[in-house]
Amino acid sequence: MQKPLQITFRHMDPSTAVETRARELVARLERVHQNILGCHVTIDTPPAHSNKGAPFTVKIDIELPGSSVHVDSARTHHPEDVNAYNALHHAFETARRLLDEQAQKRQAFAPRPEGD
Repeated sequence: MQKPLQITFRHMDPSTAVETRARELVARLERVHQNILGCHVTIDTPPAHSNKGAPFTVKIDIELPGSSVHVDSARTHHPEDVNAYNALHHAFETARRLLDEQAQKRQAFAPRPEGD
């Protein structure tokens, strides 16, 4: 990645363990998609989390050459996302799928060498 990874905690105290897990998941994405220029991960707990167990939300903004990928876990309601690690897992799973789809589209439109 050309730009440093940014991790933001909202409505919660920063957690070294959660930050480490987010860094591991970004590193996995980078191994498969080397064209990632930058990434910003936001981990948020809604105000109702402490007394109602509301799910964490994770937003991932990935910058690519000429495009970007945005994931917002609030759109996909997983009941097990009351755990920050589960919320990270689901959000990065979605990000990987979107990056795979984008790579397939780029490949489909790439010019073919003559003679094929």
